[in-house]
Amino acid sequence: MADGGEREELLSPSPVSPAKRQCSWPSPQAHHPRGSPGAAGGGAGGVGSSCLVLGARPHLQPDSLLDCAAKTVAEKWAYERVEERFERIPEPVQRRIVYWSFPRNEREICMYSSFQYRGGPGAGAAGGAAGASPAEEGPQPPPGAAAPAGSAPGGVAAGASPGLGAGAGAAGCGGEGLPFRRGIRLLDSGSVENVLQVGAPDPTAGASIDDENCWHLDEEQVKEQVKLFLSQGGYCGSGKQLNSMFAKVREMLRMRDSNGARMLTLITEQFVADPRLTLWRQQGTNMTDKCRQLWDELGALWVCIILNPHCKLEEKSCWLQQLQKWSDLDVCPLEDGNYGHELPNITNALPQSAIHSPDSLSRPRRTVFTRAIEGRELHWQDSHLQRIISSDVYTAPACQRESERLLFNSQGQPLWLEHVPTACARVDALRSHGYPKEALRLTVAIINTLRLQQQRQLEIYKHQKKELLQRGTTTITNLEGWVGHPLDPIDCLFLTLTEACRLNDDGYLEMSDMNESRPPVYQHVPVAAGSPNSSESYLSLALEVALMGLGQQRLMPEGLYAQDKVCRNEEQLLSQLQELQLDDELVQTLQKQCILLLEGGPFSGLGEVIHRESVPMHTFAKYLFSALLPHDPDLSYKLALRAMRLPVLENSASAGDTSHPHHMVSVVPSRYPRWFTLGHLESQQCELASTMLTAAKGDTLRLRTILEAIQKHIHSSSLIFKLAQDAFKIATPTDSSTDSTLLNVALELGLQVMRMTLSTLNWRRREMVRWLVTCATEVGVRALVSILQSWYTLFTPTEATSIVAATAVSHTTILRLSLDYPQREELASCARTLALQCAMKDPQSCALSALTLCEKDHIAFEAAYQIAIDAAAGGMTHSQLFTIARYMELRGYPLRAFKLASLAMSHLNLAYNQDTHPAINDVLWACALSHSLGKNELAALIPLVVKSVHCATVLSDILRRCTVTAPGLAGIPGRRSSGKLMSTDKAPLRQLLDATINAYINTTHSRLTHISPRHYGEFIEFLSKARETFLLPQDGHLQFAQFIDNLKQIYKGKKKLMLLVRERFG
Repeated sequence: MADGGEREELLSPSPVSPAKRQCSWPSPQAHHPRGSPGAAGGGAGGVGSSCLVLGARPHLQPDSLLDCAAKTVAEKWAYERVEERFERIPEPVQRRIVYWSFPRNEREICMYSSFQYRGGPGAGAAGGAAGASPAEEGPQPPPGAAAPAGSAPGGVAAGASPGLGAGAGAAGCGGEGLPFRRGIRLLDSGSVENVLQVGAPDPTAGASIDDENCWHLDEEQVKEQVKLFLSQGGYCGSGKQLNSMFAKVREMLRMRDSNGARMLTLITEQFVADPRLTLWRQQGTNMTDKCRQLWDELGALWVCIILNPHCKLEEKSCWLQQLQKWSDLDVCPLEDGNYGHELPNITNALPQSAIHSPDSLSRPRRTVFTRAIEGRELHWQDSHLQRIISSDVYTAPACQRESERLLFNSQGQPLWLEHVPTACARVDALRSHGYPKEALRLTVAIINTLRLQQQRQLEIYKHQKKELLQRGTTTITNLEGWVGHPLDPIDCLFLTLTEACRLNDDGYLEMSDMNESRPPVYQHVPVAAGSPNSSESYLSLALEVALMGLGQQRLMPEGLYAQDKVCRNEEQLLSQLQELQLDDELVQTLQKQCILLLEGGPFSGLGEVIHRESVPMHTFAKYLFSALLPHDPDLSYKLALRAMRLPVLENSASAGDTSHPHHMVSVVPSRYPRWFTLGHLESQQCELASTMLTAAKGDTLRLRTILEAIQKHIHSSSLIFKLAQDAFKIATPTDSSTDSTLLNVALELGLQVMRMTLSTLNWRRREMVRWLVTCATEVGVRALVSILQSWYTLFTPTEATSIVAATAVSHTTILRLSLDYPQREELASCARTLALQCAMKDPQSCALSALTLCEKDHIAFEAAYQIAIDAAAGGMTHSQLFTIARYMELRGYPLRAFKLASLAMSHLNLAYNQDTHPAINDVLWACALSHSLGKNELAALIPLVVKSVHCATVLSDILRRCTVTAPGLAGIPGRRSSGKLMSTDKAPLRQLLDATINAYINTTHSRLTHISPRHYGEFIEFLSKARETFLLPQDGHLQFAQFIDNLKQIYKGKKKLMLLVRERFG
């Protein structure tokens, strides 16, 4: 494939390493006092060497000629071929060939012992014929291409037993008691016959010499496992199991095992056949997020397979045909989860200006396999690319041709000018196929290219800066965001660089996958020789490229899943950044990149001017703020304040920097419908603000700046309220003194919440009002006076009187603030003024509260009472008036209470059948009040009662109560009670009696109209109560008899009922 031969040498099979041609091994006597049982039979293998004490120099015993010959045969020929070709082989020779035919590479045995990925580095060599892992040796050919069929990947002819399925290695590969390790020890002791008894791989049960792969892959078991896990949905850890199988595929690819592609094909077939795909499509629902993430990983793995630098053309063609077949299926998931983006082809460079196509129907259909299919046009034959990945010292030639000037930067370092996600896909392919050094070299070239691009973008912005700041708007230059991209370019570069710097448990660098069970430990590894800047390390490059990617200005993608993926990938990258221990070198990198991001203009998400639909930087800025604060506080605050913007909720004129006063704030009342993750983004904005508030405690100037940013950029009242509560908690710790500066910020935020929610509905409004009063109380009496005086901009009249003013003048508040008399009077005066203002504005709701607040001041109390009287003729209800009337009686104003009760009675209408109306108690109380005041008051009230109340039982109850005691027993000064009971034959009770009798008559006829037999007994009891009222006047018995006769005549058809009437009343 190489142009000029460089890459052919890089990717061609390397000569067998000395480790694979050992002709000697540690003498068993060096560490076994009595020697080894296998010494006489040719000696032990390499396992004994693993038992040596570190630093010891054992005696080396050379292999016998028989062992050397048997080892050579086992490396080159399959045992099956030996048996076919030679009829008579001496048994000792057969035994030695069989001995050397067993696989000894523990890493490969582990890999095939289970479908589940165990993580961590490989165990290395286990036998004399096993070499180091590919990552340690450098480029090696894929196993299927390097050794004849039937040979073990390390060079020994053997196959893995098909019995070693997914369950055989479930315990992992770390214990000394595993079957294959016991088998290897038996091999070393010469006990070949006992190997199979402990489950070691059987060289006769693996792949045959004609198979494509040298290790047997149980395809049916792979299919069954994947099908089972898919059928479990998101339960029973099936997602983790499938991710583990994906990791197993990557492990195979890294070891150049051609079974990796085959296993991925089997997995994909089961994914495509998942019946849920058809169901989701028919129902028009989106697949679950967990399933969607599995499909994304599937697509990414196929990109790695297609970009394999060492695959054969016929293999690649076969894969592409299969991918196209899957991609053409209707049920094949789309790349972005919901819509089809018009994104550039994987082989195209990124255009300088592009926007989303408004017509979604014109967009090509892009499935999860589209990017892998587009990889058909990518190759590794470019000579510049080959030189980049094959040498650490590749620099610009002294005499450059015109075409070569674009391939190097000013320091002579090579650049790779390719669509960034595509270039990163190459890095992932190299890394995934066991070429870590080559991946590292290409990564450095990509970062140098990004640096040059960043430098040129800064130069462009300097010429456009004045114009952009005047407009306050900009366009997006990046059609695809790197964070949340299907190819995950930034994470790929970051992992490639950090893996080169990761320390293992023994303090040595390792190039294998990171173990997730414990946090990684890194150290600086200088960038390879030839770099003009020798102080750079791969770790600082990792930090730099992560900051570049996270700080890129990019449009928010369409669709819920795509937007959620942006947030998820950003958080994943930031969690990896937080694992880095920031030393001086990394802090310098951080500072430098943050300054570039602030000055990046429209190319940076932290630039002065950003697009309205740009992805917010809140989560990223929170990390930068926390990381920079101990080292450069000014830069950290400048960056965090810049990132507080959320342009999608602001108009285009306010999308610029907060430092420009001509950018005015405009809150959008309705949520932007395309931003499905807006709630999450606003919460992250709130978290950033809270982090700054906590850090700025005690710093008045910084707190004021943060407060202004919050008031300008946060548009959710609930989130501002949360910030206010957080600031209050931080400002008032239980174990130390109160911080007045932060407490004032909390109050300011609370006041803004009140203003924002005054005219809108919010279910937490009452809680917010109570909290604000508490906060103002904590600030002091001046704060309470202030909110009382400006209540109309903060509270409704009801809130102001019932909560704010009542709490401000309560005994608890006075004790809390230790107020003196003038301060108490000032608060009370403000509360009374507020009460009267509220009563004027909303007398229905505030009259009673106003009277309560003004009761200690005669003039104010009279004013409040007059407001209530004036409002009584208007919109006040009988319930409100009765409540005020009862209050007036309680305060010792019975005549005023009677006046209000009379007004309330005129608003009441009690129908004949409303014998359980809630106002009945108020009516009885009003009648009792008038009766206690005297005959005149009772005479004034009874006409109102007769007019308003039509319920016979209520009227009879009032009549009975008025005849029990004499009127005028309230003890009103200047009045004397006669002490005589009132007669029902005279006014005013005669009018009430007639009204009661008429009510009984009317109610009786109404009830008989629709009466049912089951209510006959109840009706007879009703007539009994009516008779008691009829009998009160002297001629009452005659009236009642006439009434009964009328009923018998009118309702004679109701024979059973009339029979009951005759039995009871004659």
